[in-house]
Amino acid sequence: MQVECKLFGPFRDDAGVEDVGGEYDPGTTVGEILRELEAAYPSLAGRIVDEEADETAGSTVVTINEKNVTHLDGLATELSEGDTVRIVPSVYGG
Repeated sequence: MQVECKLFGPFRDDAGVEDVGGEYDPGTTVGEILRELEAAYPSLAGRIVDEEADETAGSTVVTINEKNVTHLDGLATELSEGDTVRIVPSVYGG
């Protein structure tokens, strides 16, 4: 299934890329994608996922189709074909 995934602010700047989406297996969770991103982009390691708490790290906001994952099933939220995941430091914006 195709999932769009975008980094914003310092995450985008540090990774050097904005669009990090791709093709995933059905049943893939947002947590799996976030952990893959941290592994693929070492500059993001530990900044998106708090492994001890099993939630987003610090002030990071992750949305799926404009809904905050904290209002869904957190990192265990399963993604569907065509979903859009956005990863934003909450202090970013204007």
